[in-house]
Amino acid sequence: MEQTETHFLGVDVGGTHLKIGLVNKNGEILDFEKEDTTPFRDHPKGFGQAFTEGLAKYFRKYPQVEKVGIGLPGLISKDRTTPLEIPAITSLNNFNLKESLEASYPDKEFFLENDAAAAAIGEFYFGKDDPSDNFLFITLGTGIGSALVLDGMVFKGSRGNAMEMGHMLSKGNARLETLIGRKGILDILERMIAAFPHKSGRLEGATLGVHLLVETAREGNEVSLMVFEEVGEILGQAIVSTVRILDVTEVYFGGGISAGLEFMMPALERTIRQYLTNYYNKDLTLKKATLENDAGVLGAAALCFMGSGL
Repeated sequence: MEQTETHFLGVDVGGTHLKIGLVNKNGEILDFEKEDTTPFRDHPKGFGQAFTEGLAKYFRKYPQVEKVGIGLPGLISKDRTTPLEIPAITSLNNFNLKESLEASYPDKEFFLENDAAAAAIGEFYFGKDDPSDNFLFITLGTGIGSALVLDGMVFKGSRGNAMEMGHMLSKGNARLETLIGRKGILDILERMIAAFPHKSGRLEGATLGVHLLVETAREGNEVSLMVFEEVGEILGQAIVSTVRILDVTEVYFGGGISAGLEFMMPALERTIRQYLTNYYNKDLTLKKATLENDAGVLGAAALCFMGSGL
């Protein structure tokens, strides 16, 4: 490893784990660690202070790092200093994390962002498909996250937290992520198994999860394919509305559930093409994001590029 090479630290903050990666300018993860957040959440000083103190060991390990990007699962102040609504780590709400970090490590620069927006920026800088300067990014996982990259920058909105597609109202006035986040998809799966037990195969009586759903879809399981068809239709309807508002021509899909994108794509494409006119359809492309499991860490590291001229 060349010590003259510029290195960044990418920190993907989740409810149960931190993922920390040492990343170079080419988007290569040179070193990686995963850390349980329980000690941070249980710390008497609170998650924010514990997180601040916990970074010290990484700065000792990687003394060459000067810039740190941090992806957070929720709403952040427009100046990107303070988490506002972090459902998985409520003790972080209204804690000025950037101020705490800068006070403890005055020789470092810190860049905070919503995790979906960070993943979009990671795709912009490091993605293998060379995205344009304008695209919609949707993460499919426990919840539904989204971000708009506009002229190469995250579109923040008037108060800093635009593009929360997961909270759009959909069927029955339910939120999109209630319907097709991880729990919603498994609810659809349970309903389909109950309705079509003769088509369920090894799903019946199994411990249900997204990995099993994807596996059985690959095997041609009819119930699994019907689940993905319903998910594709619901997601497609939300994308129709979003494309009409934003007039984007590229949509990327990331997150763990995007592993099943190939099975929802027929219904997704059909729904979108049906309800958009030729003006939108003729240039619209739908693609799986390319960073996959590294999206969180690489996205966080890519935040260090914003406005830096790197």
